[in-house]
This record gives sequence, C-alpha cells and structure tokens, in this order.
Amino acid sequence: MTTAVLPSLIPFRSRRPLPGFGLSLGLGMAWLGVVVLLPLLALAVHAAGLGSAGWLRAIHDPRVQAALKLSFGASFVAASVALIAGGLVAWVLVRYRFPGRRLLDALVDLPFALPTAVAGIALTAIYSGNGWVGRFAEAAGLKVAYTPLGIVVALVFIGLPFAVRTVQPVLEALGHEQEEAAASLGASRFTTLRRVILPELLPALLTGFSLAFARALGEYGSVIFIAGNKPYATEIAPLLITIRLEEYDYNGAIAIAALLLAASFVCLLAINAIPSLFAHERREQGRG
Repeated sequence: MTTAVLPSLIPFRSRRPLPGFGLSLGLGMAWLGVVVLLPLLALAVHAAGLGSAGWLRAIHDPRVQAALKLSFGASFVAASVALIAGGLVAWVLVRYRFPGRRLLDALVDLPFALPTAVAGIALTAIYSGNGWVGRFAEAAGLKVAYTPLGIVVALVFIGLPFAVRTVQPVLEALGHEQEEAAASLGASRFTTLRRVILPELLPALLTGFSLAFARALGEYGSVIFIAGNKPYATEIAPLLITIRLEEYDYNGAIAIAALLLAASFVCLLAINAIPSLFAHERREQGRG
C-alpha cells in the first residue's frame, strides 16, 4: 500500500521567474553599469581633468552663463507651474467622476510616449504668429514662440506628467475620512486644504517638483523648435553643448554637461531624501 505524502510535509520552495538574488543582482548591476554608470563616470573623469582653469574659462563665457541662467530659470518656473497644474489635474482625476475621465487620465501620459521633436514642432505650430493660439496671443501683445515664454510652455508640457503621477496615488490613498472629520468639526474648505490635505501631499508635491525640474533642465527636442535659439536670449544649455561639440570645443561641452549632471544628481538626492525626512519628522511628532 502506497503512503500518500501530505502536501504540508513537502518543504516549501519559492519558485520565481528569475534566478536567485545574487545572480539577478549581478546581472542587473552589470547592465546598469554599462548603460548608465560607465558613461556618467567617463563624463566625471573628463570633467575632473579640466582643472580649475579650464572650468573657469568655460563657465565664465558670457554665452554659457546666459544659457545656464535661461535653462535653470525656465526649468524652475516650468516645474512650479507644472506642480500647480499637475496637482489640480490629479485632484480632478481622483475626486470626481465624469465622462471622459479615463481618456483624460490616459492623455496625462502622452508626453512620455510622444517624441520630443514632435512635441516641439506641434507647440511651435500652435503658438507661432499664425498658429491657432499664437495669432490671438500676439494680437493681445503676448508673443510666445521664439521667446523664453515659449521655452517655459514646452517645459511645462514635458514636466506636467511627473507632477500628476506623483500626487495622484497619494490622493487615492488619502481618502475622504480626514476631510469629512475636519468638516464635521467646523473647518472651512481653506482650513481643511491647509491643515489636512497639503501636509499629506507635501512630500509628493516636492518630489513631483524635483522630477519636473530635473527633466526640464536636460530637455532638448521639444525646446529647440519653439525657442528660436538666439544666443544670449533663447539659447538653452543642452543646445549649447551640441554647438560646442560642433565647434570641436570638447572642454566647453564637458564643462556644461558636467554642471547639468551635478544639478540633476542633486535633484535625484532630493527625490530620495524627501520621503525619509518627512517620515522621520512624523516619527518625532508621534513620540512627542
């Protein structure tokens, strides 16, 4: 007589589609090193080889300073606008149900899938002097295309999805209970927004701002068409890197690229530090 083996006596072995932790981690880090870390390391090594004299000579160029001021300034403004608009869009998508909501939710991700050059051409066609919007804007005395304002518009276009997608899941997890409790205690809508909703959304808002800023700082394709690319006026830093390479000024291109890389790295550190800082603050408040 055969003895049936109980399933509970069989040692449980986890079966995963990928091999063990060590092999998976090794393969992942190898690909990450070849595709991401190695090029960045090469840029850092070349930038360090410039020396202080090479850095000062490259950065003190008035054309470089004008491009850097425009890129950082336009990226900051665009990230701020994307943060406000993205928060409102996320609020509408989470809190309301209306016809076309799923379509609007899908359209938020369109800048992720759309080639940046296509976005730049489309924005230029819309906001130029004879475009659908540009003709009315210029009639009112507001020129968008080929101005810094056009650069901000393009950067808002590519940065908006980051703000929406970082705020939306937090709003979905927040629910209505806290708002209803505040309303039952007599709090006004503004007080509820300031005391209940914004403190919960602040980490996500700051993360969305950092992502939008970092993305805008290195944007190229959607900007060069609508910017006009006038030196000292509408020339962005990523475009100036390309120009320096075409002029065989490799040291100048490396200096600008390394500066943008450092700024993006700072944004990356901020993105990873923001949740930890707020979690630590909440733990301290809970102990108090």
